[in-house]
Amino acid sequence: MLKVWGRRNSFNVQKVLWLVGELGLDYEHIPAGGKFGRLDEPAFRALNPHGKIPVVEDGDVAVWESHAILRYLAARYGEESFWGQNPAARAPVDGWMDWAQSALQPTFLNGVFLGYFRTPEAERNWPAINKSLEQCASLFGLVDRILADRPYLLGDELSLADIPAGTTLYRYFELDIERPSLPNVEGWYRRLQQRPAYREHVMVSFQDMRA
Repeated sequence: MLKVWGRRNSFNVQKVLWLVGELGLDYEHIPAGGKFGRLDEPAFRALNPHGKIPVVEDGDVAVWESHAILRYLAARYGEESFWGQNPAARAPVDGWMDWAQSALQPTFLNGVFLGYFRTPEAERNWPAINKSLEQCASLFGLVDRILADRPYLLGDELSLADIPAGTTLYRYFELDIERPSLPNVEGWYRRLQQRPAYREHVMVSFQDMRA
């Protein structure tokens, strides 16, 4: 049985748990990080020397960094549905995953979620927040154009490409922020909401994280 270390309201942990749910894998959840601590325990540092969540234990294998975990789980347990053998088919998956991690996630989570929701009102840097909102609108606008002729990022079926970017949607649409009209992204979000694993692992209240 897999062991998944992390707190359920962690964005990066949610990505992993969502894929675990989509793959129908049995797992043990071990709360860690935030109020749960444990990240400096020698046993945890033996799994991840960087002392960060998520970490997945699969027998004698320990995998850290959320996207490394996603790729490992897809290759190990989801070869038919999430991890093809053709490098040309995997390349766009990797592209979207890297884009989500290097462009979308820093802009939204660091610029908007951290700068707005997790910062006391009197301390908010509104010029920086507004700049991040504009950048989010541009990034999601690109996704909206991609989704104009398909239900998911790579076509008719959910793929690993959808998971990192799709995990941002719950917080993006739940925050009291200005958003542009994005009908195709909104449709994508509604489709994700219909998936039991998304509802269970991504649509998790984050109100306890408010500044």
